[in-house]
Amino acid sequence: MPRAGLDAEAVVGAAAALADEDGLGHLTLARLAAALGIRTPSLYSHVDGLADLQARLGARGALEMAVALQAAAAGRAGADALRAVAGAYRGYAHAHPGTYAAMQVASDREDNQTAGAAAVGVFLAVLDGYGFTGDAAIHAVRAVRSALHGFVALEREGGFGIALSVDESFARLVQMLDAGLQRGG
Repeated sequence: MPRAGLDAEAVVGAAAALADEDGLGHLTLARLAAALGIRTPSLYSHVDGLADLQARLGARGALEMAVALQAAAAGRAGADALRAVAGAYRGYAHAHPGTYAAMQVASDREDNQTAGAAAVGVFLAVLDGYGFTGDAAIHAVRAVRSALHGFVALEREGGFGIALSVDESFARLVQMLDAGLQRGG
């Protein structure tokens, strides 16, 4: 019988806290069960194993990121919107590293598709301000996301060892993205 007050959302929330603290690779069902004060088999009342848990965590993260990106983009356009959304993306990735890692795994689950579409939708709205529509907009979203993800990954892994401001490097990356987007696809 499931513990009172424990549901799938609470399980995923606890998983997010563990993954963000110790990394997605350290998230196990045994560690999660211990953190929740239950036995590991009890988790199966709420999730269908580790892969399901990670997919749910990815969907949760994508929705959280979409909200952060929407808030950042609100009332902005062009380079201003791009800077704000890029900063929100970077901020979310650093604040929620385990959840962010779970978001990077493609899933055909409906909740993951819906959550991913919400985050992509913000980028599409920003890129519409640059005149990108249709397939060109999707290619542009992929380029922008790849640049932001690459920067965040290098930053998190200590890949920027030269003693220059990483914040300035990020600002210059966003300026370069803006310049390229202004030229069109």
